[in-house]
Amino acid sequence: MNWRSPEIGRLVQNQTRPQGEVIWVHVNSQERYLVLSDLGIRLRQNRPDLFLLISYDHEDMSAPPSKDMQKERNEIHMETPENLKDFLETWQPDLCIWAGGTPQRSIIRNLKDFDTPALLVDMTTDEFPARNSRWLPDQRIRALNGFERVMTSSDVVQERLLRSGLEAEKISLTGALRVSTCPPPCSEEDLAHMQKQLGGRPVWLTTHTRLEELTSILNAHRKALKLLHRLLLIVSLDNWADLEAARAIIRGCSLNMADWDIGEDPEELTQVLLCDGDDLGLWYRLSPVCLMAGSLERRFTGHNPLDAAALGSAVLYGKGHRDHANLYAQLEAAGAAIKVRSMGQLADEVLRLSAPDKAAAMALAGWKVVTEGSEATDHLLEITQDLLDLQEARHETA
Repeated sequence: MNWRSPEIGRLVQNQTRPQGEVIWVHVNSQERYLVLSDLGIRLRQNRPDLFLLISYDHEDMSAPPSKDMQKERNEIHMETPENLKDFLETWQPDLCIWAGGTPQRSIIRNLKDFDTPALLVDMTTDEFPARNSRWLPDQRIRALNGFERVMTSSDVVQERLLRSGLEAEKISLTGALRVSTCPPPCSEEDLAHMQKQLGGRPVWLTTHTRLEELTSILNAHRKALKLLHRLLLIVSLDNWADLEAARAIIRGCSLNMADWDIGEDPEELTQVLLCDGDDLGLWYRLSPVCLMAGSLERRFTGHNPLDAAALGSAVLYGKGHRDHANLYAQLEAAGAAIKVRSMGQLADEVLRLSAPDKAAAMALAGWKVVTEGSEATDHLLEITQDLLDLQEARHETA
């Protein structure tokens, strides 16, 4: 861990603690960063004044992904400042969630001095602290006892924790922390209307679509139309400001278009339905196949595919997805996602997945990934709520 960052130290010292509850989260991987950022969003549904303060190991991970994060999260990214006591004095966190191996005993000791409860989560075998000497008393228990709860997905870690002397009540054996999702809602009235309007037509969706990708996607659609004449493509743009330019591109490809933004419904001869990103909950539910665009060029960074997977879409994606590489790898390993390397392959996959049984098998695999990933997060959410409630009660009686 990098404790030698004077610029960050000054940044933290110049910040003012907000009035609401503060959770200090420490992570050492991009995936844990995304999981615990999502946890903060879910906590704020019941605790709107919650402030999430995230630190990360500079040596273990690069700067956290910022795209789409600042819109909804009330947080800052930093490295742990040099003076821990000043840091705790400034921020006075109500809870610490540590997801990055066992911290130094000085951190645990200072948290205890400030009456800040701490959780150690997602501990792996590689992160289990080694014993310094077999000839001296085992000091690991003193560090581990500083946590209210230790969460792990490993039977081996659980056994080591018990052998080290940690009370069984402090150990939670759960799934590994994985990014979960709260899928976007949609109007039941709109959904019923569109299901009737489409009348069982084959549909596929491209979401977070960038103008640079649109012509290639339309060419793939034109190829698929030669064999599947009633196929409808729903184009959901990444940027609302691109609507007019997208209209011109679609007309230039001689495709029949309906414009959702001006109130048009797709008719029998409509080949493309153009929309912005406001109704993704509706389009995911209507589309058995979804291309996660914003990924077709290597320089792009991709978008989170879990909403699409959770709402029943087979996921297709391109080579530019580094911000969510772990999620795509999990979905692909489960048979829920396919990486497309050319527009010819994209057209072929859309045609293949037009068979309901093929798309349904991928959708089921995606749903399993999403639900398995939510188990540990839901458990952590429950424990966090309980500890924050206890802290609130303690402050009221102090």
